[in-house]
Amino acid sequence: MSSSKPAILALEDGSVYHGLAFGADAIVAGECVFNTSMTGYQEIITDPSYFGQIITMTAVQIGNYGITAEDAESAAPRCRGFVVSELSPIASNWRSTISLGDYLCQHGIPGISEIDTRALTKKLRVDGAMKCCISTLPISDEDAVKRAREWQDIAGSDYVKEVSCKEPYIWGADDAARFNPPYVPAGTSLGINPDITPRFRVAAFDFGAKYSIFRKLIRHGFEVQIFPANASPAMIREYAPDGLFLSNGPGDPATLDYVHRTVNALIPALPTFGICLGHQMLTHALGGKTFKLKFGHRGGNQPVKNLETGRVFITAQNHGFATDPDSLASSGAMATEINLNDNTVEGLRHKGLPIFSVQYHPEAAPGPNDADPLFIDFYNLIKKRQEGTI
Repeated sequence: MSSSKPAILALEDGSVYHGLAFGADAIVAGECVFNTSMTGYQEIITDPSYFGQIITMTAVQIGNYGITAEDAESAAPRCRGFVVSELSPIASNWRSTISLGDYLCQHGIPGISEIDTRALTKKLRVDGAMKCCISTLPISDEDAVKRAREWQDIAGSDYVKEVSCKEPYIWGADDAARFNPPYVPAGTSLGINPDITPRFRVAAFDFGAKYSIFRKLIRHGFEVQIFPANASPAMIREYAPDGLFLSNGPGDPATLDYVHRTVNALIPALPTFGICLGHQMLTHALGGKTFKLKFGHRGGNQPVKNLETGRVFITAQNHGFATDPDSLASSGAMATEINLNDNTVEGLRHKGLPIFSVQYHPEAAPGPNDADPLFIDFYNLIKKRQEGTI
């Protein structure tokens, strides 16, 4: 729970918020963003896409069900700091093993509670995401603002190299046992479906992937070999995959030229599915461009319309950059989905190659399951390529 010790959050525009400290004793700087999810704070703070960011939750009370090891989306929290309106004084959940505050403390991440997160969120919506400083140690307002302004902006930063795996590995039986939770919510399934035949081999790039992505691939008929972001085309070909998967991740997609080149070299021969940062990697590999959004899309309630079917899906999203639709004219790709809040590109499909991508997270965690069939689409795309029908 929150202590009576003061904490401070300062924005680069000079705004200062005073609250109560929880988590670790630390001073950190990062990009201040907000997430509109009502639940799933553990999955959010362990999502590697938040590397370099300080997350503000718009839901009023956070921490009420504690932390459960099986629900983590990576080995440790990846955000820089955490901002909440009210930190629950208790953690009530039979699966929980530790409180949110103690969990953040273990991993050196500071948090601040008892601030007006409505006012902060409105400021970020009006003025855009900002550099900020959060401190649970004694520090002056002026020093906190100075530290926020001196922090290097996410635009132009390569954070993928900080969160990607270092060596290739197979997401195998041991990993499934460790990371597929034994508790199954009503209406969901767990584990490998033995009836899926054949099982296709997928080379999955880890740009900062969430565990749930690999779980979904396994459950939908794939054997998954995971590769670091700097893997060469030759390394991928040596594995002889049936398809290529491009994961989510943090930072500025335009800076990852080494990934752009690798993806460009691989996609002519491999059916490819990209999500989030992977969608942006395809954009650049095909010669397109991306741009930074004012405050990004972060939450489990983003409406997306498929332009080919007319259907609308509610999706989970976490990104601060988007594809420039005008840059796709000569790429061979077409926009297939748009965000109904701001009309930004949410999906791509190549006109001649078996390639598609979406800007959102079809594995959700947390969030709705509307986009789960995309994993089936990926399986069927590879199957058609194997059968020679595409």
